[in-house]
Amino acid sequence: MIRLTRLADYAVLLMTHMAHEWRRNPTRVMNAADLSRETHIPGPTVSKILGAMSRGGLLTSHRGHAGGYALSRAPGDITAADIISIIEGPIAITECLDDETSACEIESLCGVRTSWDRVNSAINNALEDISLQQMASDQLAVFGVDDLEEPALQERH
Repeated sequence: MIRLTRLADYAVLLMTHMAHEWRRNPTRVMNAADLSRETHIPGPTVSKILGAMSRGGLLTSHRGHAGGYALSRAPGDITAADIISIIEGPIAITECLDDETSACEIESLCGVRTSWDRVNSAINNALEDISLQQMASDQLAVFGVDDLEEPALQERH
């Protein structure tokens, strides 16, 4: 079975929540305690995800009394692949497709690597095609709300 780790799943959930908050106030800085309370993700896990997302460039860290984290760019400019690869590393369906561990004992005898490469590319493309904004919109639609536009887009309407 191909499955994301719980940490990657929580990272997507946390970032989706931050996208909702960004819609309300793009300059809002959110701290780990508030995010843990609002998402029901354990505090230490939230802190770990926030640190990783900050190191990966998806969040900006703000120090001080009112410090915390904010999205480093608009939710439409962040993809599911961006979030998952920060937590999981490079997306590779088989070990031979992972650039970091591409040493395979039977690679010279393997006739399916090209097919696995095609499958891996399809998965990567699908994850690259789904923005954080789309994920947040889909989440709202589940709850019967269908309006999640970026503030800049709302002003033009």
